[in-house]
Amino acid sequence: MTAREKLQACYELAFFPPRLNEAWDRIRRNAEPNMDELGMLLDTAELLHQALPERGFPSQRALTRLALYQARARAFGMVGFIRCLRRRLNRPPLTAHEVPGHLVRDIGLPPLARSKAT
Repeated sequence: MTAREKLQACYELAFFPPRLNEAWDRIRRNAEPNMDELGMLLDTAELLHQALPERGFPSQRALTRLALYQARARAFGMVGFIRCLRRRLNRPPLTAHEVPGHLVRDIGLPPLARSKAT
């Protein structure tokens, strides 16, 4: 995976419920060949739910988008779910309390809607 693909995957795990449910299914069935890489992606996903940075972010638009993603994810209980998955993978607790500025990017997520029946 490229750095951009990893960041996209982290944003999807952090803020896109179907992707997080897919990860849980792979963990539950032990179908993930590289659990350590998934654990690192989940670390970054939880990090994206920390407090917004005061400086070091690339743009106001990216910061605003991240804030909206954080607010909307609360309705799905994604923060607690990510923490449970990290515990299941025996990941150490996070020490950072703020999103690093380099993770604040204007990344779009897939639309969250039911597919239309054809």
